[in-house]
Amino acid sequence: MSAEVPTSPSDARRSRPPLLNSNRRQVILFAALTLILTVATVWGGRVWLRNSETLTFAVGEPTAPEARFAARLAAMLKATSSRLQIKIVRSSDNTKALGQFDRKLADLAVLRTDAKIPPRARAIAVLEHDVLILISPGDKKIKSLAELKKKKVALLMSASNLAFVRNVLDLGEGTDAASRLQLAPPNATLDKLFAAGGYGAVIAVDHASAIVKDKSFEQIAKRAPFTVNAIDEAKALSRRHPGILEETLATGLLSSTPQIPDDDLDTVGLQWLLVGQATMPANTAGELARTIYENKAELALDDGFASKIEPADVEKTALVVAHQGVTEYINDTAKSFLERYSDLFYLGVATLSVIGSLFVALYTKVTRVAPEKASELATAILDIGERVAGAQTMEGLAGLQDELESVLRGVVIGLRDGTISSDGLDTFKLGYEFVRDEIGLRRESLKRQHGHDDNVVVVKTAQSA
Repeated sequence: MSAEVPTSPSDARRSRPPLLNSNRRQVILFAALTLILTVATVWGGRVWLRNSETLTFAVGEPTAPEARFAARLAAMLKATSSRLQIKIVRSSDNTKALGQFDRKLADLAVLRTDAKIPPRARAIAVLEHDVLILISPGDKKIKSLAELKKKKVALLMSASNLAFVRNVLDLGEGTDAASRLQLAPPNATLDKLFAAGGYGAVIAVDHASAIVKDKSFEQIAKRAPFTVNAIDEAKALSRRHPGILEETLATGLLSSTPQIPDDDLDTVGLQWLLVGQATMPANTAGELARTIYENKAELALDDGFASKIEPADVEKTALVVAHQGVTEYINDTAKSFLERYSDLFYLGVATLSVIGSLFVALYTKVTRVAPEKASELATAILDIGERVAGAQTMEGLAGLQDELESVLRGVVIGLRDGTISSDGLDTFKLGYEFVRDEIGLRRESLKRQHGHDDNVVVVKTAQSA
């Protein structure tokens, strides 16, 4: 009798041994667990890479430019969904805010270069320039700063700039020349100061961005001409006072018609710097700098402050050295995530490979039923063969034939699905052929003994020795 092959999928499913069904369920379960683990790993990595980092920003009074800039920066980072966030820490003035920064109670602060610079401060960006403008009435020119010591000078500026002007003019407090420096009354204009005040010069100090937007100089120039003077000692002053920097008054900066100044002039000024702690991670500082540089328009205040943000000076001779992360970003040497953590990445891959191998081995050993060898099923065939000799009817012999074919069918299906290995397949084949032939011989023997009557019951008698 030939082996019977299942004629339909339902027949095949009914004929599958329990071993196959058990493996199928465990494979599906393992695949589901693997998918869940993969999703959890990807989600965890995404959270880890995108985890937010909060930077504390020390500021002075709310109306001060550094406080308003901090608020604008915090809003911009939130609007751009940056992982960096800003927490503003307020003080009564910016001097106290810098004190908090110096004591490492804040990550960020804004300082002007004539302030006491904390040793751990590292520049992130240049927010603004304050420039000094030396003005004289009519076409009278001032040849040197020494001339001002003999003149009555009006100061168009806030009181906070008084120390800066005294340093420029090299005037100590209490001297006669210092007493000639007088803060101009609120809302005073050049023409009024020169007309009735008896002032020989006016010194104005303001943000460069505000001067560009101020149209009052052009209007006054049409009524009462004035002269903007160069400060030839600018280079010497910048060397003598580290916080004072050389600046340039561009042609037509104050007035385009008439053009004032009529040529580029040297002067001095100060810078407003956004600084961070030297211990701030390089990637954090670089990311903050990149975000600021790329969103300059959103950071400009309504009065023009921070409207022309510039990269920090990356030269080692800079007054405030640029942060390492900012230098790497500006010089395009910043390392990517893989470059920065390549060693850890490869170590992690190797570790995961070992863990994965152990996991697969554990799965194979514990959860998965190992495939049976074909040779091991030869035992079942030989068991059938031992019962062939005891078969006394054709019906019993047919039952043994069905058992034999069932074993064969299970092996064929198991070889196809992987639940039975091909090890010992030749042994199984020899056993199958031997038992099959033995069944055939037994069938012929029964036919001869009983005249082809398959229903005759043969009673086996015991023979005496």
